[in-house]
Amino acid sequence: MTGGEMAQKKKEGALTPEEKRIVKGLLAQNWRNQDIQAWINGGRNGTVNGARISGVKKDADQQAATPEEVDFWLKWKKATDPQTGLNLYDHERLIRAREAMILAVQVFNSAGLKFKTEVFCMLANVAWTYLMHEYFTRQAVNIVKADGKTMALSELYGRNDFPTSEGIKQNLRALKVLRDEVEHKLLGKADVKWLGIFQACCLNFNKTICELFGDHLSLANELSFALHFAKMNLDQAATLNQYELPGHIDAIDANVTAGMTPEQINSLEFQFRVIYTLDAASKSHAHFQFVNPDSQEGKEIHNVLAKKVAADELFPHKPSVVVGAVAAQAAVPFTSNDHTRAWKLFKVRPKKGAAQPGNTDKRYCIYHPAHKDYTYSDEWVARLVEEATDAERLAAIRAAKL
Repeated sequence: MTGGEMAQKKKEGALTPEEKRIVKGLLAQNWRNQDIQAWINGGRNGTVNGARISGVKKDADQQAATPEEVDFWLKWKKATDPQTGLNLYDHERLIRAREAMILAVQVFNSAGLKFKTEVFCMLANVAWTYLMHEYFTRQAVNIVKADGKTMALSELYGRNDFPTSEGIKQNLRALKVLRDEVEHKLLGKADVKWLGIFQACCLNFNKTICELFGDHLSLANELSFALHFAKMNLDQAATLNQYELPGHIDAIDANVTAGMTPEQINSLEFQFRVIYTLDAASKSHAHFQFVNPDSQEGKEIHNVLAKKVAADELFPHKPSVVVGAVAAQAAVPFTSNDHTRAWKLFKVRPKKGAAQPGNTDKRYCIYHPAHKDYTYSDEWVARLVEEATDAERLAAIRAAKL
C-alpha cells in the first residue's frame, strides 16, 4: 500500500465533525459504543474503529447533536438501499430515474393495460430526464432556467456535452416525437410498430446509468432482457406488417425517422432488432442466445443481430461482372477459375449441389432460390481487388483447389 493510499484510508476511517456530534448525541441517549460503531460504519467507505467512539465519549468539549438531529440521522441511515447503495435523501433523482424506467417496462408488459405507447414514452422520458439532471448537476451545470423550470430532456440532448452516442440521442428524439404525436390519439394495433425503439431505449438507459454512475445501478435484475418488454406471440410479430394501419399512424412513423440517414435508422442504439433462427439443440441448451454484432462471434454469425436486410440491390454483381471488375481495378489477369477458387478459399458460398445453398457469407454473397444462382456485393469485389493486387495473396488463391 502506498503512502497516499494509507493516508486516504486513515482519512476515511476518521469521524467527520457531523458524525462526532451524532456519536455524542447517541451516547446521551445511552447507546452502547459497539451499537454506535455499527450504525456509523453502515454504508461507509472507510470503517471506524471502537477507539474513535471512545475518543468522542471522553471528549468533554464535544457538542452533542439534538434529539431531532439524531432522529433524522437514523432515518437517513435506514434510507440506503443495500443493493444499489442509493440513499433516498442523497440520490433521489437516480432512484426516481430507475423506478420510472421499471414502471415503463411493467406497464408495457401488463396484459391488462392498453395505452402502452403513450405511457411508456411518458415514463421513459421521465426516467431519462432525472438521469440527465443528476449527471449535469454533478458537472456543475445549472439545470434550472430563468423561468424556474428545469431543463427538458430535449434541451439536454441538444447540448454538445450530452454524454451519449449519436444513436442514443436519435432514439431519445424518436421517443419525444412519439410522446408528442400519440397523445390523445387512438393507436389500435400500432403499439408493436415501435417496439424496437422502446427496446433500444431500455438497453440504452441501462448502459448509460452504468457508465455514468456505476454497474451497481444496473437494472438487469429488475428488467431482465429488453425482449421482456413484450410477451408477444412470435406469429403476431411476424404478421404485424400485414395489417393496414391508419394513415395518421403511418404519418407518426414517418415523423419518427424524419431527417435520419439509413445508417442512423439501422443503428441498434436507435431501434433494436432480432432475427430468430431455428437450430437443433438438446433440452439443456434449448434457449435464446444473443450475440454482440461487434464481437468476433457476431461477425461470423450474420443472421442473428442484423444491421441490414439482404436485398438484390445489395448484391448486384453476377460472377462474370465480378471477374471483369477485379481484372480492371487490380490491373492483373483474373479469370472465372480464379473467382471460383476465391469463393471456395474464403468460404463465401456452398459448393454446387449443397443441401443448403443459402448458407452464404452475407457480407459478400446471396443465393436466389428462384433462378438457383448467386450474386455478389460491392464488398466482395473490393475484397478480391485487395487480394489480387498482392502477389502472394493472389498466388494463394490460385493454389486453392477448384
